[in-house]
Amino acid sequence: MRIIGGLHSGRIIQAPANLPVRPTTDFAKTGLFNILQHRYRFEDLQVLDIFCGTGNISYEFASRGAASVISVDKEFKCSDFVKKQTALLKFSQVKVLNVDVFQFLKRLNGQFDIVFADPPFDNKRDFELIDLIFESNALKEDGVFILEHESSRNYAQHCNIKESRNYGKVAFSFFASH
Repeated sequence: MRIIGGLHSGRIIQAPANLPVRPTTDFAKTGLFNILQHRYRFEDLQVLDIFCGTGNISYEFASRGAASVISVDKEFKCSDFVKKQTALLKFSQVKVLNVDVFQFLKRLNGQFDIVFADPPFDNKRDFELIDLIFESNALKEDGVFILEHESSRNYAQHCNIKESRNYGKVAFSFFASH
């Protein structure tokens, strides 16, 4: 995987082969961050990256100067890898937590400008996750929840959907309060 923008632009990070993940492709990540850079000042952002996996999205936000990034994954191998990489990259604004995302959200005490989730594509709790983001009050007033998912999935019927963008087999759906 590669950091595509900011302080560490172009830096390659080699994740161990034994991580149970499907990292966001550079193509999809470039599309997502092209959208975000026109909407936000990264230096002001407080970001929550759930199901962070390799930390790919967390590194991108941190490299672009996000004020704070909390990275959450229940897989110890993933959270341990992200902790080591953030230390190596000197991303002091990144905090890594090794906890179950659903339990974390139920106990959440804080709000974020952006909540990003890249759950396993075979996850059957996607609508529960979307609802939990809003029930937990995870988003600031103008905050956005971004869900990465297979492009064949459709969330158009969800009351908080704002838009979706497809990048091949991957899509990002953007959700916000009314």
